[in-house]
Amino acid sequence: MSDNRIEGYARGLFEIARAEGTLDTVENELYRFARAYEGNDALRKALTDDLIPPAKRQAIVEDLLGGKADSTTTQLISMVIGAGRGRDLPKIVDSLVKRASTVKHQEFAEVRTAVALTADQHKRLEAALVKATGKQVNLKVVVDPSVLGGVVATVGDTVIDGSVRTRIEQLKSRL
Repeated sequence: MSDNRIEGYARGLFEIARAEGTLDTVENELYRFARAYEGNDALRKALTDDLIPPAKRQAIVEDLLGGKADSTTTQLISMVIGAGRGRDLPKIVDSLVKRASTVKHQEFAEVRTAVALTADQHKRLEAALVKATGKQVNLKVVVDPSVLGGVVATVGDTVIDGSVRTRIEQLKSRL
C-alpha cells in the first residue's frame, strides 16, 4: 500500500480514537496487537487470506479481542482487516503511534524485554529514559524472548542496548 494510504488510515484511526476519548488506551492496544500480529504467522495468514471472506476475518478479530480490549480498538482493527488492509496493519499502527506521540509532545520509545514489566518497572524505565534522553517519551514495551534479559530501548534514532545478549557478545569479543 502506498505511504499516502497508510498515513490516511493512520490519521483516520487516530481521529476516531481521539474523538471517542480513548486515544491512550486504543493506541496501546493497537500497538500490542500489531506486534502480536507480526509475531504470529497463523494469525497473520488468517487475517490476510483473500480466500477467507472479510466477515469471517472480522469475526476472528472480534473473537480474539472481544471483552479483552476496548471496543474502539476491536472495531478499528476489524475495519482495517475487513477493508483488506491486514498486511499493512503494523505500518498503519506504527504511523498512528508516531502521530499520537507528536500530538502529546513526546518521543516514541520502544523497549524490548524478555519478560513483561510490572507497572512499577514500567514507570521506572520511563523515568530512566526521560533522564537519559532529556525528552518526554511515549513508551511502548514489547516482550521479545530473544533479548534473554535486560532491555533494548529505541528512542527516536538512539538505541540503548542493555541486554544480556549484548553483554555476552561484548565479553566474547574481549576474550
